[in-house]
Amino acid sequence: MSTPLIFDHRAVRLHRDRAARRQAEVLPILQAATDHLIDRLDDMARPFATALDIGGRGLVCRALAQRGISTVALDISAPQAALSDAPALCSDLETLPFAAHSFDLVTACLSLHWVNDLPGLFAQIRHILRPDGLFLASLPILPTLGPLRKALETAELAVSDGVSPRVSPLPTQQSCAHLMQRAGFALPVVDSDVLDLRYRTLGALMADLRAAGETNALALRPRGMTPRMLFPAATAMLEDTDEGSFAMPLHMAVLSGWAPAPTQPKPLAPGQFQHNLGEYLADGA
Repeated sequence: MSTPLIFDHRAVRLHRDRAARRQAEVLPILQAATDHLIDRLDDMARPFATALDIGGRGLVCRALAQRGISTVALDISAPQAALSDAPALCSDLETLPFAAHSFDLVTACLSLHWVNDLPGLFAQIRHILRPDGLFLASLPILPTLGPLRKALETAELAVSDGVSPRVSPLPTQQSCAHLMQRAGFALPVVDSDVLDLRYRTLGALMADLRAAGETNALALRPRGMTPRMLFPAATAMLEDTDEGSFAMPLHMAVLSGWAPAPTQPKPLAPGQFQHNLGEYLADGA
């Protein structure tokens, strides 16, 4: 069965090419997301010698280098890959050009949500990890950009005859957990984090999305002229607040999972437990 074509990879690449020149405009947001991810790495007792960073915009590579981890950077955009102070490759993210058991660690900070075949990519990541290697990633999840999606849909219904796909679909935290389990990672953990962001105008939000390379790259995105009143109508909906700004929080799922290894702890099978939970609950009553 072929993978559905949800995203236009040429558009994704062009958007990230442009973002490489404008990264300074959104650097505080990108750095905060990087810090949130790398903080999880500092909780790991296991050392890592070699890493692959996917789409880290140079920020993740520098953080790993500070921890003495030799890193290779991978990005769909050559200008983005060049931002890393490390050996870098430009490649389609649907097919990873690495042999099995190549890395101790694979990281991805807000860079996998434009991939058409996420289950296949997760399986490839597990394949290139050495036994007991770690996959550590963050993905934007719903309800990120929910207010923008609602405003654009409502405005487009008001000014035209239908609704066009203008905001990328995002996974949920639960679907991220299913992806980790399906790919066969051991001891998978998926939790959530939020960056609280506010904007005074829709124009400022759109400028940040362009500077981050996060504008519409859907394969079915509208290609014709945008209705003249669409953005003014959406602007009126978003900016009609007493505070003079509107919230647009970035919700992230933070994923960690290990390539299976014989040395890892294994959950007990049913019937192997030595103590009855009911006894402890009764004692505490």
